[in-house]
Amino acid sequence: MKVRPQYLFRNTRGLVFVYVLLCILTVLFTRSFFGETLHEGRVPDTLSLVVFFSIPVVLLVFLGIAAANLLGDIVARRPGIKFRARLMAYFLITVVFATAPITIVTSISIREIVRFWNSFDADAARDASRSFAVESFSVHINRFEDIVRDTDWSAARSPEALPASIASVQDFLLAEGGWQDHAFVGNEAGRLAMPPAQLPGIPLRELPRDEGFIRYVMMPGHNLIRLVSYDLGRGFDFGLAAIETQAERFEVIGVLRDNVQILEIFYYIVFFIPPLLMTMIIAISFTRRVTNPITELTDATRRVAEGDFSVQILSRRGDELGLLVRSFNAMVQDLEKSRAALVKAEKISIWQNMAQQLAHEIKNPLTPIKLSAERVLRRWRNDPGQVGEIVEDSMMAIIQETEGLSALLNEFRTLSKPMEPSKSSIKFGEVAPEVISSYQSSHPGVIFDMAHIVGDIIIKIDRSRFSRVLANLVLNAIDAMDGRGSIEIRTEIVKKRGMQYCRISVKDSGKGISRPDAEQVFTPYFTTKESGTGLGLPIVERIVNDHGGSIWFNSSEGIGTVFFIDLPVHEAGGEGA
Repeated sequence: MKVRPQYLFRNTRGLVFVYVLLCILTVLFTRSFFGETLHEGRVPDTLSLVVFFSIPVVLLVFLGIAAANLLGDIVARRPGIKFRARLMAYFLITVVFATAPITIVTSISIREIVRFWNSFDADAARDASRSFAVESFSVHINRFEDIVRDTDWSAARSPEALPASIASVQDFLLAEGGWQDHAFVGNEAGRLAMPPAQLPGIPLRELPRDEGFIRYVMMPGHNLIRLVSYDLGRGFDFGLAAIETQAERFEVIGVLRDNVQILEIFYYIVFFIPPLLMTMIIAISFTRRVTNPITELTDATRRVAEGDFSVQILSRRGDELGLLVRSFNAMVQDLEKSRAALVKAEKISIWQNMAQQLAHEIKNPLTPIKLSAERVLRRWRNDPGQVGEIVEDSMMAIIQETEGLSALLNEFRTLSKPMEPSKSSIKFGEVAPEVISSYQSSHPGVIFDMAHIVGDIIIKIDRSRFSRVLANLVLNAIDAMDGRGSIEIRTEIVKKRGMQYCRISVKDSGKGISRPDAEQVFTPYFTTKESGTGLGLPIVERIVNDHGGSIWFNSSEGIGTVFFIDLPVHEAGGEGA
């Protein structure tokens, strides 16, 4: 029977693939996430949230499956679960110690950043910058208006004649096609294709048309527009744009500051918790991978100890314990071969001994048979008239020895032929007293104690075979006590390997069994009695073993012997007991 190792690591490989795939999607959506969060100050959209939160959700599902398997092993109390629990504890302690500093530093950093944000007034800085820009623009406007009012523009016909800060002066004449560029003096950057307005004064600035300039429209004549451009400098509009950009960022910072706790939770769920979950899942799978070979070796060793030499463990290629598993398999195979050879040799030895014992037992009665026949023959030849005096004695001796031989051969046949376990059942409390009753009357010097027999126990054996087993044990006990003493018979329910057994004990107060003899009690033809065949207890052992039971004994010289028999209990009887 081959045992295949089972690991969760295949699931973990699939988990790693899914995890990598989700990480790739997360990287693709991270740019969008930070763009929306940092530049717009809002929580990511639904699609981004689904992608981000799919990683911890998937990992939680895998963790739930792994935890359920672990819980099942704990409830079932499978071998090695304590070792797995210790490994899990080590992993979790390592993860906690490894992640605690990062978590603490990250939390403190976020708190300090928030406190730093709160330490300055972004709104005041923004408003001050805008006020400064407005005031600066107003100063330029006032100065420009003074220049326009105090300058004789008819004399400004060259760039050198233009007042300071005036970039250019441009005249437009009204013709049939509309306003046309008529004259231009100054910086070409201030030239326009069309007048910005047809009313006197400062027109509204439009960018990029008026970038770096303030325009002033004058109407010297009915068909003439004079456009004066004031040079603000290229940095003025750039500075205004920078102020507005920073103002918008200050607004984003304000929104982030209000949502920082939500974003912190989001950060931990999306970027911090998944590695923890992944570590726990791998820890559960890894502990099972480490402990499974050890558990399987333990279970296989137990089964080998129980006599199952067909166990073979299939090791994974590259497994760290592969060498140990292969050595174990080789050892079991060698044990199986050795056991087979030992059993074969033992059977040969047993049959040799049995044949020698049987020949010896048969030879013993042949001598008196031969002597009786020779005695009758001699008398018949020498004194035929007196042969009747010895015929009856000689014939009785021959008949007695022949019956002994017949009983011996019957017992040998019982021991040697295959025995099918009986399918019937008996109630011990009914059969035992019937067997004992015949010995109570014939052996008045023996006290039988049956007070501790449970009457409703039903055992799986037929009446005739059980009667033979119990009768043999009782006769041996009577012989051990020389016909005087006490025999106590007890029953109790015991449980072995998930099954219920009836344990029967027959205890005598005899002389006990010596240690050398105790090793051969169940050996065929071994006996310490003058008239014994040495097949009684071997036959008892055969009957008990063939019915799924077991027999053994304890003995002390000078104190007595107790034989124990465990026989399977019938299901109905087991429930009743």
